[in-house]
Amino acid sequence: MRLVKIVNTWQAWRADALIAAVVLALGVADTYGRLSASGLVERPLDTAGLALLLVSSLALAFRRGAPVPVGVIAVGCGIAYYGARYPGVFATGPALVSIYTAAVLGRRRLAIVLAVALAVGVSVPVALAEGDPEPGGLTLLSGWLMAAVVVGEMVRNRRAYVREVERRAAEAERTREEEALRRAGEERLWIAQELHDSLTHAISVVNVQASVALQTFDHRPELARAALTAIKEAGHEAMDELRATLGVLRQAEPDGEAGLARLPRLVARTESAGLPVRTVVVGARRELPAEVDRAAYRIVQEAFTNVLRHAGAASITLTTEYRPGMIVLGVEDDGTSRPGETGNGMGLIGMRERAVAVGGSFTAGPRPGGGFAVRAELPAAAGVEPSAAVRAPGVAGPAGAELPVGHP
Repeated sequence: MRLVKIVNTWQAWRADALIAAVVLALGVADTYGRLSASGLVERPLDTAGLALLLVSSLALAFRRGAPVPVGVIAVGCGIAYYGARYPGVFATGPALVSIYTAAVLGRRRLAIVLAVALAVGVSVPVALAEGDPEPGGLTLLSGWLMAAVVVGEMVRNRRAYVREVERRAAEAERTREEEALRRAGEERLWIAQELHDSLTHAISVVNVQASVALQTFDHRPELARAALTAIKEAGHEAMDELRATLGVLRQAEPDGEAGLARLPRLVARTESAGLPVRTVVVGARRELPAEVDRAAYRIVQEAFTNVLRHAGAASITLTTEYRPGMIVLGVEDDGTSRPGETGNGMGLIGMRERAVAVGGSFTAGPRPGGGFAVRAELPAAAGVEPSAAVRAPGVAGPAGAELPVGHP
């Protein structure tokens, strides 16, 4: 960064040095070539006059870094040049350039003061001169001074406009990049939730049924056959859910959307794994927004998976309560959690995230009489504003306090 700044400074100084050389060459050529005349009695250009041209022109090499000293030097040399009645009119060139530079740099007051000082400084010796000046000379000089200030202001405004446009373009690009990163993060989280909720449940069922098959293979082959059939069905459903998830990622319509309509199959598969399920429905069933329907099913599915994995021999009570503008889901079991298990596992975190993401709330914890209880309250009306962000684990949100000790 420092090297870039040094290079830019060097390039600016080199451009200013070139301008100074061009202005000096024009002034000297005009004077010695008699290209212009003021109309007054003029004296020949001597060493002092040439020094005034040289100093005022070469000072322009530093016009951007030191606009005040350069302006004072250029205007002072111009006034002294015409006060001494040296020939030519190009001696005002360095002063005009310094006035323009002050206006471009936003030093409007400095530009105006320099322009007025040059106009007055040139007018005094012209007024005191013996001969008549060139007609319209002072008017032309005043016009050039005004033009230097106005053009400088226009260039400054134009550059400020371009800088603002570039800044807004850069800000828009940065915002687009941040939005893309945010969307990518949300998609990764969604994929992780879908795969965890669907595959973990299927694998848990397969694990339980495989244990049953191994234990009953020799003396109860019919039970082993039923367990293997359940394993096949769980694997088939896991493939269907994985295919549906991949279909969403490919922007295709998934074959089997997760929703509460699939609860009977989920209950049947859980009962086939040896856990009896009692279902209770309160209120009239009604259609839910798609995102709420999916979140509700995934929460129940993950709650069943936790019971399969951690509650041991238990029974489940699934309560679905339809309230005005809300659906309340409850999953309770009467099993026993193993010591040391906490509520910071991915299962509870995923359920909480799903509930909060659709604008609902979630609580989970041990039951007073033993077992574990999960409760989710989700908005049932369309058009509910989802949560803008998913809470991190252990941060209090709409669900209340941190998740208590229980199944992970």
